[in-house]
Formats: sequence, C-alpha cells, structure tokens
Amino acid sequence: MRLLELKERIQQHIDQISEYTATPGKGTTRLTYSQEDLKTRNYIKAKMKEYGLQVREDGFGNIFGKLEGTIKDAPSVMVGSHFDSVPHGGSYDGPAGVVAALEVAALFAKNKMRPKYPLEIVALVEEEGARFGGGLMGSRGMVGLLGEEEFKSLRDHNGVSTIEAMSGIGLDPSLPKKRDSKTMKAFLELHIEQGPILEEKDIPIGVVEAIVGLTQLEVTVKGQAGHAGTTPMDRRSDALVASASIIAQLPALAEEEEQGTVITTGRLNVYPNGANVIPDQVVFSVDIRSGKEEHVLNVIEKTKNLVHSFNGSGIDITIEQLLYIQPKELNPGIRSLLKEKSEELQIPYCSIHSGAGHDAMVLSDYTDVGMLFIPSKNGLSHCPEEWSDSEDIARAAEIFYETAKNLTEAEK
Repeated sequence: MRLLELKERIQQHIDQISEYTATPGKGTTRLTYSQEDLKTRNYIKAKMKEYGLQVREDGFGNIFGKLEGTIKDAPSVMVGSHFDSVPHGGSYDGPAGVVAALEVAALFAKNKMRPKYPLEIVALVEEEGARFGGGLMGSRGMVGLLGEEEFKSLRDHNGVSTIEAMSGIGLDPSLPKKRDSKTMKAFLELHIEQGPILEEKDIPIGVVEAIVGLTQLEVTVKGQAGHAGTTPMDRRSDALVASASIIAQLPALAEEEEQGTVITTGRLNVYPNGANVIPDQVVFSVDIRSGKEEHVLNVIEKTKNLVHSFNGSGIDITIEQLLYIQPKELNPGIRSLLKEKSEELQIPYCSIHSGAGHDAMVLSDYTDVGMLFIPSKNGLSHCPEEWSDSEDIARAAEIFYETAKNLTEAEK
C-alpha cells in the first residue's frame, strides 16, 4: 500500500513539474534562471516547507531543504538531483531524482524520524549546461570548482549574464556560494538510466558502480564572409565547409579508440547564418566520454590534431576546453548499503555503469556518494518521448529512505 501511495504522489510531482516548460506539447524546455525555473523552484520550495524542512538558496540558486539533526553542527546526508532541462527534453531527467528526494523527506516526517545527522534535500541548477555551457554548474559551484569571476563572466547565447538572469527571477547572486565539504556526510542521487540496459534486463534498480569521464570542447572556426553568388569557389575561406569536414571525421576517432569511447557534436552555430552569405565563423561543441581516463585523453589529443590540421588558407581555428571530469568510482560503502537495503526491501537490482555525467560525480571528490538508476523506456532521454515508471521512482525512494535512515542514524 505504501508503494502505491508513494507512486501516486511521485506521479503528481512529475506531472506538475512537467507543466513548467517553455515548449508545451513539444517536450520540457526549462533553462536555468528562466520563468520555468522560477515556477519549478517555487514548487520545490513549497513542498520542502510542507515536509518540515528549513529552506535556503545559495548564490547560484541551488535549493536546500534541511531537517536538522540532534548532533550540533553535524554534516548532512544529502539527497537530490537537478531540475533544469535540455531544450525539448523529457519530464524525468533530473526531476525524478528531486521528487524522490522530496518523498524521502516526506517519509521522515510521516514516520516522525529524528536524525542525529541532518537530512538535506538538494535541487541543483544548470546540470545540463543548456543555457550557460559546460554543465554541472550547480554542483561545481558549490564545491568551489567554479569561481566567482568565472561565474560572473558566463553568458547565454543572447549575451545575458548569469547575474542578470538570476536577478531577473529574484535570486540573490551575492549569497554564499561555496560549501565546505565538512558539512557533507554523504550524497545520494537517483537518475533515469538514459539507456536500454535495465529495461532489457527487466530490472527496476541499477546500483551505479562508476561514472564515465568526460570533456566538452568548444571549437571556433573563423573564415571570411563573402557573397554566395560572386565569390569563386577557389577564393573562398568557408568556415562551415571546414567545420563540416572536421565533424565528419570525429566519429572515427572514438571508433579507433574503442573501449566504449564515444564522441558527439551536438551544438553548432553558424555566423552570419544567411542563406546567401559564405559563413565567416562557426562554433561547435565536441563531447568526449569514456570509462577510462586514458581513452578520453587520447581522443582529446587526436581531436586537437585533426582540428589544427585545417588551419591555413584563410581558416583560423581555436579550441577551448569548457569541462573536464575524470571517471569516478562511487563510494564502495554506500554501494554496499544500497544493495543491502534493496535486498531487505526485496527489490531486484543489478550493478551498472553510467555513460552520462551527473552532479554525483562532481560531489564524489568531496563526500561519499551513492547513485541509483531506474529504467528508461526504450532507452530514450533528452527528448519528449523520455519516460520512466513512477513505481520505479517510488522503489528507489524507499531504498534511499532506508539508506538515509542508516546514514543519518535516525530514530523514532
């Protein structure tokens, strides 16, 4: 009965949050510091208060809801995820983890659990990097990997700064940003798998062993604009033709490396973007991932060599590394605890590796981290068709509740 009630509440959360999109009927578009962010933020904060948590935000707009522990100044057991989305994404990537965390707090309140170590529910900003680039901004910021000046210098594609965008929805960028790692005892994150493995195995829970390493490069190709009709082909320095030639050769670099290495160009901006103008500048992304750092580093080097080989004949290319995160093994003790609680609750599980980056991998350098995956229908994510069963989210919330009771040393 509890699982059914939990499932229904979770589905209500998901359905409500999915309404906060800039593209109704065309998936979830919830960019950081947008009006959709504000509506979601207000919903999350209201639920935190309803569940008896003390709510605060930091200077990035990350949201924290705290159930104080009986040990004075003790570090928190944190549970949460992010609530931003990619353009035209789904309803579950991020919010599934946030609502599971909220329901952990609800179960603490309902069962009158008194933790010795604080329980803290966390909703993080800009994990996707869809507005300001790079990704994992909320988690990187709170542990000090994103400095004040770098944060202030970030702009979206319209030239709007982080500070302007925050102020636009009433957030205060002057609030404290960095969080001392001594205030964090553990971090638990639920996420949809975004792949096909759990569904194919018909297993509702994946205990994440490790998260892939990743880098994001930004390549800027500069050429010379000209008239599409009057510039002879042998006189052109076409930035888009050079970019297309580079991008077409990138997949082979990952295929040569093997070992599950992948490479993606997902963003490409052409300037001046006129049908009758030869492009004079193209900026595109290169996302490289692998389970072993040596493979990431090898492909970065090969990518740079390929890109620089196109310099000359009026083409000038630069590369900037926006993000670099090493592969991360998650905490063995918490992995064992998650498996133990799954067994006690008679919930089937398997071990799994994450091919996507998550806030958990940033925080794993600063505290003990555990992560659960739930199945994604047809392995789809980052699209309107993204779907996961709220019953699986409910199962994960129950595992996290039992795990959080253990980690916070909660008593009735």
